[in-house]
Amino acid sequence: MFTNLESFWDFVRQHQTDDPIKLLLQQSKYPNVDMRLVAQQIEGKRQALAKWPTLASYEHVLYPPKLNREQSSSEYTARYKAETFILPNWHVADLTGGMGVDSMAFANAANSVDYFEVDESLCQNMQHNCEAMSLANVTCHNTDSMEWLQHSDPHFDLIFIDPARRNPQGKKVSAFEDCTPNLLDNLDLIYAHTDRLLVKASPMIDLSLGTQQLNHVEDVHLLAIDGECKEVLFFCESTPTSETTIHCIDHHPKTGHTNTFHFTRQEESEAKVTYCQQAHKYLYEPNATLMKGAPFALISQRYNLDQLARNTHLYTSDVLVEHFPGRTFIILEEIQLNKKSVAKAFPDKKAHVISRNYPVNATELQKQLGLQEGGSDFLIATTIGNRKTGLVCSKITNDN
Repeated sequence: MFTNLESFWDFVRQHQTDDPIKLLLQQSKYPNVDMRLVAQQIEGKRQALAKWPTLASYEHVLYPPKLNREQSSSEYTARYKAETFILPNWHVADLTGGMGVDSMAFANAANSVDYFEVDESLCQNMQHNCEAMSLANVTCHNTDSMEWLQHSDPHFDLIFIDPARRNPQGKKVSAFEDCTPNLLDNLDLIYAHTDRLLVKASPMIDLSLGTQQLNHVEDVHLLAIDGECKEVLFFCESTPTSETTIHCIDHHPKTGHTNTFHFTRQEESEAKVTYCQQAHKYLYEPNATLMKGAPFALISQRYNLDQLARNTHLYTSDVLVEHFPGRTFIILEEIQLNKKSVAKAFPDKKAHVISRNYPVNATELQKQLGLQEGGSDFLIATTIGNRKTGLVCSKITNDN
């Protein structure tokens, strides 16, 4: 392709601001250039500026195809795993290496890392990137990690696994038994090589079932970025644990603020929740990690809030709770959800519609009420006590 790697990087630099699609159409103009690979590097570098800023600071990092980049951890979630679960003297194994972002973060925290990847090109990319980033404590294995464990003796201080969440037909899956490798079939093999296992699971996984299947779960970490749940992590030990702690982490990169909420199922079962018959001045919508973790009684108890109804996961108060882990609104008025009432409340026919514990979803309700998406206010369709109703709200800006 090029006489040397420097010529390749020079070409990429010269075309860094070009449209990758247009570059692909110019393949005939550059017959000796793998334009697909060039376009891949340009797209990867642009994505890295937001998703992996440290990676983007290295000029000669190779980026894999789009699907591998999309499936990879962000720099924040990779660093979170490294800082939360790994000690400096540890020997760590990443059984499903992929693009290698997690392994790179582990390498900066641990004594050594063994990276496993069955795809030869991804493994070669990782080897190159480790050299480009001077990560000398990573050993790359282009092999099936489960087969390797069957015929090897090393004991790791921690093993990390992120099973592929697509079936042979390419459909997304979430259950452990449907992923590749099948984690449940290999737990005994993995625990023969470690006392600590960290599992990255689908954000769609059933937390109770996943905890039961893995059996020795010490902690569950739910990681969100800007309100979107990105990762579910199960930290397991080879010996049984009496109680699992759930950690809800919602990080906001622009402000640097992180909301945290930690609890156990026992705490949730013992919490005292209060309900209301009328909404008060302020309304609170828990963030995605809290909705996933479901500490709904504890939210009421810890923040001294009234829940709108047993199955309405919205809360209200007369006194503002600052830094609530989610969105906060001020309630302007309560209205009936019919066209006449809505037209009066939203004369420009624009609103952000939210449906919570209401029989019609937001999209359909918006159509029924003749509203368009937009404006500054919200219409929240919900249930208070046994009453279906609408709340006209304005969002309160906070440090989220």
